[in-house]
Amino acid sequence: MALPTEPIGSIPRPPELIEGMAAASRGELPADKLAALTEAALLDTVRRFEATGSPVITDGEQSKSSFATYPLEGLDNLAPDGVVIPFADGHTRQLPRLTAGPFRYGRNAVDYYRAAAAHATVPVKQAVIAPSALSLIYPQDGIDGYPQEQFVDDLVKAAYQDIKSCLDAGADSVQLDFTEGRLAVKLDPSKGLLNSFVALNNRVLERFGDDERQRIGIHTCPGGDQDSTHSADVDYAELLPAFFSMRAGRFYVQLASEADRRGVLKVIAQCLRPGQRVFVGVVDPIDPDVETPEQVRDRVLEAAEFIPLDQLGTCDDCGFSPFADDTSTARDTAFAKIEARVRGTELAAAQLGS
Repeated sequence: MALPTEPIGSIPRPPELIEGMAAASRGELPADKLAALTEAALLDTVRRFEATGSPVITDGEQSKSSFATYPLEGLDNLAPDGVVIPFADGHTRQLPRLTAGPFRYGRNAVDYYRAAAAHATVPVKQAVIAPSALSLIYPQDGIDGYPQEQFVDDLVKAAYQDIKSCLDAGADSVQLDFTEGRLAVKLDPSKGLLNSFVALNNRVLERFGDDERQRIGIHTCPGGDQDSTHSADVDYAELLPAFFSMRAGRFYVQLASEADRRGVLKVIAQCLRPGQRVFVGVVDPIDPDVETPEQVRDRVLEAAEFIPLDQLGTCDDCGFSPFADDTSTARDTAFAKIEARVRGTELAAAQLGS
């Protein structure tokens, strides 16, 4: 038997690309020079991704400013003083703030998909940001002449098109990054914020047909940036029932770095619905040690005690470098971990098949 296994998204950028992106942001590097650095990084990413044996790859998000902000690139109706997201080690990330309507995407994810697919010989999946995350750019005190209801309508239309264009272009699947889900429980234990996020995402997902939704997935993790997280202290049991209520076919759950994996697996088994497949994380991007295939195998076998095999898959816990300037994980380490995930999943599938 075979078990599906997929990456989540980002791969650490080569140092020359990180330096080039920083120089370009300062106006010190021409656009054509940055484009050449990006293309070289993409080609190397596709080549090395395929060498791991991964049956599905991504573009590694090489040209994204971050997993969350690519739709905002090129927009002129933003201010830098938006929502601040604190991480456990004390560092923060800050979203932009929308200053005027209407809201439109400045860039669509299909551009990244097409660039990678042009060089790949295996299926390519595309990661996109969940509309719930982008909803945070609307200011709490509102915008004169552009009510929040209109913003949300515009956001739903734009997010739908972002996903739809990738599916229509041939993406193997489209994954919505929903890292704000667990954080929402931390910020609002009443779960009002979480429920509003789920309802917003479902407004987008409900626009798709059943077959399309089987190619759409949702990823959750406690954040992973500079070897720190923003919500790992939140009990998964507070998130997962709402998480699995979203109208998608695939669900990617960070698990390898959880202290109580079996406890989380029990909750997943209770929440998983017919027609859904859950991909459990079996390698930890934050841990500098590279897992062995045997360690991965054992984690898969553990998950198989709780989850039906026809609803089980494996993944990385998170992207390896969701923000372009994150250098906490080496590029070689990321690819070694991906190869361990692939080989370990194969070992487990062979044992389960026997």
